Amino acid sequence: MRHVIALDVGGTGMKAALVGADGTLLHEARRPTGRTRGPEAVVRSILDFAADLHAHGVAHLGEPAAAAGVAVPGIVDADRGTAVYASNLGWTDVPLRDLLSTRLDGIPVALGHDVRTGGLAEGRLGAGKGADRFLFVPLGTGIAGAIGIDGTIEPGAHGSAGEIGHIVVRPGGPPCGCGQRGCLERLASASAVSEAWAEAGGEPTADAADCAKAVRSGDPRAVAVWQNAVDALADGLLTALTLLDPHTLIIGGGLAEAGETLFTPLRAAVADRVVQFQTLPEIVPAALGDAAGCLGAGLLAWDLLAALQPGAAEGAGGAGATEGTEGTGSTGSTEGTGPAAPTGPPTPITPHDSPEVTT
Repeated sequence: MRHVIALDVGGTGMKAALVGADGTLLHEARRPTGRTRGPEAVVRSILDFAADLHAHGVAHLGEPAAAAGVAVPGIVDADRGTAVYASNLGWTDVPLRDLLSTRLDGIPVALGHDVRTGGLAEGRLGAGKGADRFLFVPLGTGIAGAIGIDGTIEPGAHGSAGEIGHIVVRPGGPPCGCGQRGCLERLASASAVSEAWAEAGGEPTADAADCAKAVRSGDPRAVAVWQNAVDALADGLLTALTLLDPHTLIIGGGLAEAGETLFTPLRAAVADRVVQFQTLPEIVPAALGDAAGCLGAGLLAWDLLAALQPGAAEGAGGAGATEGTEGTGSTGSTEGTGPAAPTGPPTPITPHDSPEVTT
């Protein structure tokens, strides 16, 4: 059965799937990233995991994967297929696309940025489905963004478009790892809320979920911490919507799990900031959860096949759907600015068998 490998590499764990031509998840697996063993060990873990998935396809689906899509954190040069830098994984300038293609018997490999890849999935299959312009903002350990335009994700001239987490919303505020002070992610990420609530509540192990519970119970300290984060987030989103004018703002990540505890005040705060010439976008929760990166990696792989062999791939999201065709050769990239995605609705990705958790 024709299929591709989809692999989402996170700071602590990896999620993977074999994805059929109709978008069905034919096999799922998870493994730890193993970052405590160092960057070289992380790369070996990725290559070994991909090789095992490749072997599973041969043994159980009757043929090897036609391509692979891989999403990784940090700075990614998708055109060169290089994982440039990831502080949480400790690597620098890893030629991951070529390493994977070599390990996988020369099949084409697409390498993508984790947030942009997740945004691709949300745009075609999730909360952004049907929206020609959207911004996907996951609120996790940090804050990033993916700019969706007509079924594709805009990478920017240098691969750093959408870094909304480093908009300065509080000049002179807390220092950020990027070198600035008062960045959005230092005030409105899940980790920022956890830090602020632990300090306000005097409980070192308290986190953002605890803060949200305390907000719902009416704790005034928690309400103050939460509102500070919501106000900062609304300021950052206002800058984004002023520049991008999206139809939809999709909010994901751990902080979005608070549901209406977040979305009700956030919608009100953004609405209060919008002025006459601006149009208030719809603000919605992400739909795909932590599966977005893996699903997006599958889309990257099918898009690459469509770009390399027009008409040969019928991947989820439709044949010919591409995020770009900047790469060349059997291991070309798919994160440039290429042909637009198809106008028809994408095929939803649905599970085929139970997930296999591999440790």
